Amino acid sequence: MLQILGKVTSINVRKVLWTCAELQLPFEQEDWGDGFRSTETAEFQALNPNSMVPVIKDDGFVLWESNTIIRYLASRYGGAQLYPAEPQARARVDQWIDWQSAELNRAWSYAFLALVRKSPAHQDAEAIEASSQNWTRHIGIVNRQLEATGAFIAGRDFSLADIPIGLSLNRWFSTPLDHPDFPAVTDYFERLSERPGFLTYCKNGTP
Repeated sequence: MLQILGKVTSINVRKVLWTCAELQLPFEQEDWGDGFRSTETAEFQALNPNSMVPVIKDDGFVLWESNTIIRYLASRYGGAQLYPAEPQARARVDQWIDWQSAELNRAWSYAFLALVRKSPAHQDAEAIEASSQNWTRHIGIVNRQLEATGAFIAGRDFSLADIPIGLSLNRWFSTPLDHPDFPAVTDYFERLSERPGFLTYCKNGTP
């Protein structure tokens, strides 16, 4: 059976868990990370030298990096409806997965660590405000894309890209900052609520 190593409060672990739910793929999950088993041990670093979660073990195959993992699972376990084979359709899905990781994550980092994690190292008021504004600007990009598709982030159908984007929006809504009215984002978030995996691993009170 597929093994998933990483604590369920991690947004990157929840990408993998939600993907498994969409694929109806059974798994065993072990809590690793802060507050649980240390990822700094030789045992874990033999699996991932970066000491980061998630890591999966799939019949002896070990893989890390959450976005790589969800692509792998969709490709291996019949997830063509999530990750299409047609090159342009797949590229559109990849575009939004990579944008979430490279751009949206950077935008929220300081504000989230300050306002939700209460990190003592992230309490500069000007930096919090700048991060909050940048985060909101990126949510505006999501809103415009959803206005264009009228449905999901990469097009008319739910895809693998909606998993990291949906988790990111959950984090934005859960953070105590000003939330401008983005109607397409609000409608999209409610549309995602029709999916059991979203309810279990995203809209569950965990930012």
